[in-house]
Amino acid sequence: MKINGNEIRPGNIIEHKGGLWSAVKVQHVKPGKGGAFAQVELKNLIDNSKLNERFRSAETVEKIRLEQKDYQYLYENDGMLTFMDTTDYEQIELERDFVGDRASFLQDGMKVTIESHEGRPLAINLPGQVTLEITETEPVVKGQTATSSYKPAIMDNGVRVMVPPFVGVGDRIVVDTNEITYLRRAD
Repeated sequence: MKINGNEIRPGNIIEHKGGLWSAVKVQHVKPGKGGAFAQVELKNLIDNSKLNERFRSAETVEKIRLEQKDYQYLYENDGMLTFMDTTDYEQIELERDFVGDRASFLQDGMKVTIESHEGRPLAINLPGQVTLEITETEPVVKGQTATSSYKPAIMDNGVRVMVPPFVGVGDRIVVDTNEITYLRRAD
């Protein structure tokens, strides 16, 4: 689908210079002399390189729609993560590096969405929150106030997160998988 250069929004996937690019930041500029343009920071979906481009409103770019499919996480073997398509039960393997730091949050049977273009996986979306158990943290210090004082804790997946002083070993907490931050105690 063709769109004008001034219609590019953050999060759009466009085809530009023979590659697939995600618009990270878009700033519309109206200089005193000359025509208006959109200053767009692009990130390559294949090699993660960045590029700053100017798109005039008269220019058109190809907006790409990524295919989104639901998968279920099965297991990890030798740095490869195995996922199963929830509709036709086909399995795919992705490198752990493809998922990045958030791979630690994958749990057996977890539902994820994999975005692909022409059969090539480009991005993975995990659930926004997961519940984990604290395996290691410092004991509560008497007289320490609860306001703005956090202590480090290690969860059962090995990830370190800052938690309030009232959270102890064995407590289950809800963690934001995008920011890797403590949200609240689990029910």
